[in-house]
Amino acid sequence: MGGAEDVLEALVDLYPTVPIYTSLYWRNGMPEQWHEWDIRTSFVDRLPFVHKKQQLYFPLYPLAFEQFDFSDYDLVISNKSGFCHGILTGPETLHICYCLTPTRYVWRYHQYAQQENLSRITRAIMPPFLVSLRQWDRLAADRVDHFIAISQTIRQRIAKVYRRDSTIIYPPVDTSRFGPSMQRDDYYLIVGRLVPYRRIDILIEAFNKLERPLLIAGEGRDRARLESLAGPNIEFLGFVPDEDLPDLMARCRAFMWPGEEDFGISPIQAMAAGRPVIAFAAGGALETVLPGRTGMLFAEQTAEAIVEAVEAFDEKSLSVQEICAYAKQFDTIVFKRKIQQFVEEKLEKRSRLNGCDG
Repeated sequence: MGGAEDVLEALVDLYPTVPIYTSLYWRNGMPEQWHEWDIRTSFVDRLPFVHKKQQLYFPLYPLAFEQFDFSDYDLVISNKSGFCHGILTGPETLHICYCLTPTRYVWRYHQYAQQENLSRITRAIMPPFLVSLRQWDRLAADRVDHFIAISQTIRQRIAKVYRRDSTIIYPPVDTSRFGPSMQRDDYYLIVGRLVPYRRIDILIEAFNKLERPLLIAGEGRDRARLESLAGPNIEFLGFVPDEDLPDLMARCRAFMWPGEEDFGISPIQAMAAGRPVIAFAAGGALETVLPGRTGMLFAEQTAEAIVEAVEAFDEKSLSVQEICAYAKQFDTIVFKRKIQQFVEEKLEKRSRLNGCDG
């Protein structure tokens, strides 16, 4: 479960009676409440080993989404990080795309291959298809009536890759789960999947030098390597249940964020718990972390920059109440309201234009 699934759940709350179309669906891996949804899959979902080796079928995803029939709908919302923006709709159907990112494994393939630890076979198969996939992906963007971006970073990426403007509506974060604590413990914290691009390795290097307590919550394929780098002041908690996360965040001295994310939900959760965030000045953190008010930014993605930031940072100079209040602007309720307003505005505008045509 990640940010895309959080967006989907919020959209289902807004439109609970409409069907969901997707290329493939791993039912057993999703929450139980999803089993009640009307989820309709493409032919890709029936291919051999697709739920374990979905990368093998990347060239087929454009066709998978093009084969869906949306002629009975006046509105389609695509929740896109892959190819679903390429659906075919007629002039009577309004297509709004909530864009998590332009297709990462097409436009930032080398970064994606490293992040996902793609096999040799997949790395050998994919490159010949990338040129045609990029052409299709770029032209498919012209089928979208309106783009919504999750951050300024993604808005800029949409403009560069797709040559389209977009409106920013931040992803939903359930801030109501989090709140400040009267107790403060002497540890720093990071929560997230343990994968290379998160740059937890330089965070460990920094805290080895600082000799301050660091808790690392999460699982991932990079855990063994990271544990081999860590000193005795660093503890790996593994997977932390959702019900335990708010208290863990509320008691830390500061939440650490050394990687670059398109948005970044965990720092918002930490702020909702009243804790400041020390983050690398890139991606979504530039929009969500306010230096001197909700945390601190460091300019270089190095252990030395992290050490300097931690030593210079004084969490007592910040207001817990102000940090909590700031986080609420990213709440799920705000997301739903803005999405609904955007959809209603675009539907009304289309209705007026059609009325003039008539």
